[in-house]
Amino acid sequence: MPELPEVETVRRGLMPRLVGRRIVRLQQRRLDLRVPLPAKFAARLEGRAVTGIDRRAKYLLIRLDDGQTLIVHLGMSGRMTLHDAESAASHPLGPHDHVVFDMDDDWQVRFNDARRFGLMVLEANEAVAGHKFFKSLGPEPLDDAFTADVLTARLAGRRTPIKAALLDQKTLVGVGNIYACEALFLAGISPRRSAHTVKGQRAGRLVDAIKLVLNRSIADGGSTLRDHVQPGGELGYFQTRFNVYDRAGIACPTRDCGQTVRRLVQAGRSTFYCARCQR
Repeated sequence: MPELPEVETVRRGLMPRLVGRRIVRLQQRRLDLRVPLPAKFAARLEGRAVTGIDRRAKYLLIRLDDGQTLIVHLGMSGRMTLHDAESAASHPLGPHDHVVFDMDDDWQVRFNDARRFGLMVLEANEAVAGHKFFKSLGPEPLDDAFTADVLTARLAGRRTPIKAALLDQKTLVGVGNIYACEALFLAGISPRRSAHTVKGQRAGRLVDAIKLVLNRSIADGGSTLRDHVQPGGELGYFQTRFNVYDRAGIACPTRDCGQTVRRLVQAGRSTFYCARCQR
């Protein structure tokens, strides 16, 4: 599943082409994705201008000039790709191009989702924050307001392993499995450590590591392991920088460590770590 850096990369790729432009035609090529597409979808979007694109957790929030927000989730395999007139003409729509936006400058945005776990929902701007998708979510890890004190409070009293706590969207949003493994390694914290013991300086190290890992991945265009591509079709390459994720049996990158990266399964997810460097 695309995680926060991948979704943020999509947001940044779409902004220059969509913000300030008008949707002149919407092609709805099926009735549903994970949930039914909005009623009268084309009629409600055609003629609307895009005023901004925000992100909350792993959701894109496409703001429209009539006070509506198009909430988009990419699901497991969704992607939004940009095509100029020449590219659109030379690349016919495929069976998984489910929603197509034709813009007033002859650019086209295609929402492609082979597994159909993505979604699109229309909400009034004022209703978005209280929508069921968002009302119980934790803080954004890249916000300045996400500090060691905030993380300490979120983890207080929790006896679950810290790795599992980081994947809980009520603790904080968007980190996901890859970036939790990488951040815990950089912070020197064992994924087995009880979450309630991550506080003070230890929490500070983890907050700094989370921000560093996420920002590095965004700068690299995300991680392309299976389906993720940027809106322009480019692959992300943060996977070339992994320290521990998917590197079981390979030497720990810490100089003079002498250990190899290990793999364990926590809550059905693979965790990668160094038993010597992470305590």
